[in-house]
Amino acid sequence: MTSTEIREQFLEFFRNKKHRIVPSAPVVPYNDPTLLFINAGMNQFKDVFLGTGTRDYKRAADTQKCIRVSGKHNDLEEVGYDTYHHTFFEMLGNWSFGDYYKKEAISWAWELLTEIWKLPKERLWATVYNTDDEALNYWKTVTDIKHDHILRFGEKDNFWEMGEIGPCGPCSEIHINLLEDFDNPEYVNAGNPNCIEIWNLVFIQYNKDANGVLHDLPAKHVDTGMGFERVCRILQNETSNYDTDVFSPIIQAISELSGVQYDREEFIIPMRVIADHVRTLTFAISDGAAPGNEGRGYVLRRILRRASRYGRKINLHDPFLYKLVQIVVNTMGSVFPEIKEKQEYVEKIIRAEEESFNVTLDRGIDLFEKIVKDIQPKGIKIIPGDDVFKLYDTFGFPVDLTNVMAREKGLSIDELRFNVLMQNQKQKGRNATKDKLSTVKINLNDLHSFELLGEASEFTGYDEFISTSKIIGIKKEEGKDFVILNKTPFYVEAGGQADDLGNLVTEKDNLSVVDVTKIDNMTVHIIDNPNSSPLILGNNLIAEVDKKRRWDIMRNHSATHFMHAAMRKILGTHVQQAGSYVGPDRLRFDFTHFAKLSESEIRDIESLVNEKLMENIPLQHHRDIPFDVAKKMGALMFFGDKYGDKVNVVQFGDFTMEFCGGTHVRNSSQIGLFKIISESSIASGVRRIEAITGFGIEKYINQQMLLFSEQEEKIQKLSDDKKHLEKEIAAFKLQSKLTELNAILSNPFDLKGINVYKGKVNAENTSELMSLGEELRNRMRNGIGTLISEIDGKAAILTVVTDDLIKDKKLSAGKIVGELAKFVGGKGGGRPHLATAGGKDISKLEDVLLKNEEVIIKFV
Repeated sequence: MTSTEIREQFLEFFRNKKHRIVPSAPVVPYNDPTLLFINAGMNQFKDVFLGTGTRDYKRAADTQKCIRVSGKHNDLEEVGYDTYHHTFFEMLGNWSFGDYYKKEAISWAWELLTEIWKLPKERLWATVYNTDDEALNYWKTVTDIKHDHILRFGEKDNFWEMGEIGPCGPCSEIHINLLEDFDNPEYVNAGNPNCIEIWNLVFIQYNKDANGVLHDLPAKHVDTGMGFERVCRILQNETSNYDTDVFSPIIQAISELSGVQYDREEFIIPMRVIADHVRTLTFAISDGAAPGNEGRGYVLRRILRRASRYGRKINLHDPFLYKLVQIVVNTMGSVFPEIKEKQEYVEKIIRAEEESFNVTLDRGIDLFEKIVKDIQPKGIKIIPGDDVFKLYDTFGFPVDLTNVMAREKGLSIDELRFNVLMQNQKQKGRNATKDKLSTVKINLNDLHSFELLGEASEFTGYDEFISTSKIIGIKKEEGKDFVILNKTPFYVEAGGQADDLGNLVTEKDNLSVVDVTKIDNMTVHIIDNPNSSPLILGNNLIAEVDKKRRWDIMRNHSATHFMHAAMRKILGTHVQQAGSYVGPDRLRFDFTHFAKLSESEIRDIESLVNEKLMENIPLQHHRDIPFDVAKKMGALMFFGDKYGDKVNVVQFGDFTMEFCGGTHVRNSSQIGLFKIISESSIASGVRRIEAITGFGIEKYINQQMLLFSEQEEKIQKLSDDKKHLEKEIAAFKLQSKLTELNAILSNPFDLKGINVYKGKVNAENTSELMSLGEELRNRMRNGIGTLISEIDGKAAILTVVTDDLIKDKKLSAGKIVGELAKFVGGKGGGRPHLATAGGKDISKLEDVLLKNEEVIIKFV
């Protein structure tokens, strides 16, 4: 069968099963900021699975255009090197929205594969999730698959997640073994190109939140995905997806353009990569994406330049990719008419990119060869980061392209140094932008020069980082766009807190917000719009703050409040704020004080702040309360802020309460650790402290390590500092767990004169669980203790026994924990005084505590 016939048979099969045949969604997910590209058929139905949207049908089927080049679903490095991974592919799929479930999904999949397409049953294998007995039973009862061809696998292979957050659930995969040894289960999920997954039946029943917690969805759904290119390979009896009629016309055209044959080994990978990448470029650009320097635009630029460089390997030195768009349109335009409609536009975009890159590509390759020639005779195996950056900055080589070229030479690259240089360049760019805005004196004194809808603007940044917004004001001046939104999460610099940066995401572009300002209480977003993407009054877009940067700012801002309170308690109430800066990298606090702070005073301030951070004090955010009410509450006023009739007050327990309009963490423990890095005088009677928190401390440690590595005599001091910080972090983590231990110790159970302690604790890893066990054992005078915890999605058990019971009763923690482990399908052991165990069945973890005494009594 041809690929066209295969696709149509799939859709017709499910049309006869009363499914609505729906069109593919665009590969650019305009309504889902969590994705760069659509990477699965279910993306367009995500709102249905989450219960926030509906459709007028319960069953659907389609062929979905997908791109996988970033994040968890990233197939870029495999493309061309194996026979079945692609950056762009079609996913054939069928869905049930609260209608049919596992029985029908399994039965129909088997019917299509074995009765319609006549695939040999003896070569087919089914996998199910370890605990999914329901799916296992349906495979045995509604199909005639060999029972020993049904295999159980764990979360890695048979629990499907769209991403780090979102819909998920157990899945059942169908594999085909094309080897002579097709009855051997060892090939399934083993990465053999001739034993591959062809269809994934996902049973969506959960939504995974940002903390990794699974929540039941309002209804159970079915989401299946079949790799179209893979099934074409099987039905056309080929050994590679690239040998099917999906790719062969493109590869033939590449052969004709280059004058080289596909059957020569050294040309196979370049031709496959080019064929794959031109499909990705054609579909992505047709759906509104474009090569650029940020986000999905930079992904496309990397792909195009990667393909251009592979073209050099088959004698293609002039722009050629744009010539292949016609072949993609010829083979796929009838199914996806949008690529035919946009063909001329796509060709122009690709050709312009190729011509731009071609100017420097050959010179960049020459420089790369020179670098290799210089370092190889010296036995150096790593290309210096400065050279990698030069290839990027001067010749436009994406770092992954340089990495591929290095790998071909048996070398690697210094990516750490490259990243440092990249960050320096970005910061210089931001500073230059701000300088330009200040020097050109853009007229932003009032709103008269804006096109306006006359609507109010709301700040949403206290509660969210991303807002769906409408453009209610716009103007252009000095080559910049100035945009006002009805809702914005972007904070404008005030009270010392730095501006937010981020993006405005339209249907066609991802625009960088390089600055924000306030006019008449309206937030104006200053946009970098190099491609002059149209911004239209009244149109909707997504405003998204740089989340990591904002979190760093919030940590530093909240820590400023804690530090101010600590200084007033330790140095005296004469301490008053005289200025501040709160940015993502550090906090700076100017204050009135008459003398240099001693080392002990600095340590005392740090200790008090960190002690309070460990107490997990929740934020109380009093918003829009009358000014007089706030003053009566005892709130301190911050330097430089102007207050209206209504004000905001930020309070953390009874430790700190201040007037503040800034953004803050929800709980003191989110700040992490606090560290003062400098104290100095800036004027008579005014001193300055600079401090860091959270990830800033990690960066500080790394900078110290880099600095002292060049000075051998100071390495030991750095090591001591690092250990000190690590101990503080460990103490911070342990402190929050002592409350759990206290509860366990306060409720012993008497078993034949032996105190038995048991309970569940929240340990992040086995090491922390063992520390809690040691603490429990030290605080038990006589007894046996059992702790359970969930660590990395698995059951963890720890048992401790006091020395007197080991000696008098011959009791062993290792033997007890070994028996307890059986309840969670695991095993364990250890020393008589302390032992640990683990198991996969997290659902039975509570049974360990219920059966604890029954197990112990066997040994007493």
